Amino acid sequence: MSRATTAPNRAREYETIYILKPDIDADGAERIGSRISEVVTRENGRLTKVESWGRRRLAYDIGKQRRGVYIYLKYLGGGKVVSEVERNLRLADGVLKYQTVLVRSDVEAEAVAVAAEEVKFERLDLPPADEERDESRERQLGLVEPERRQERIEVPEEEDVPEAPEEEEEA
Repeated sequence: MSRATTAPNRAREYETIYILKPDIDADGAERIGSRISEVVTRENGRLTKVESWGRRRLAYDIGKQRRGVYIYLKYLGGGKVVSEVERNLRLADGVLKYQTVLVRSDVEAEAVAVAAEEVKFERLDLPPADEERDESRERQLGLVEPERRQERIEVPEEEDVPEAPEEEEEA
């Protein structure tokens, strides 16, 4: 047998992080979150943790986007849950990227305690993307002085400077 199967009261624990487009509105993010929650419960899985990490700078540009809204999910279930969650993330227009990792392969599903507020998708209240500036970590910590604009040095006009007399040609 090539794949390990889980016992009836056992499950696998997975983590999925997906990145939404930075300009997504709160309703769009809520639709994706409720869709994922619905998929997990439909496939006999169980959400154990949902976190919104907010808008962050990406390590590299994805689809001409420099920033993204990170959402972290932790859930219990089998392989079908993962494939269905990833299929729904792939089909959602607001999702830039996603990654799922197997955390533990043999977890007793009944022993995992879940608080109701930890599995609730929070409504995203993000400031507009235009107001944010890309700052390096050194600047954020105050290790580097902010760049100063170079002031223009005005050169005085040459109105007051006497000109040399021109010599007239003698013919």
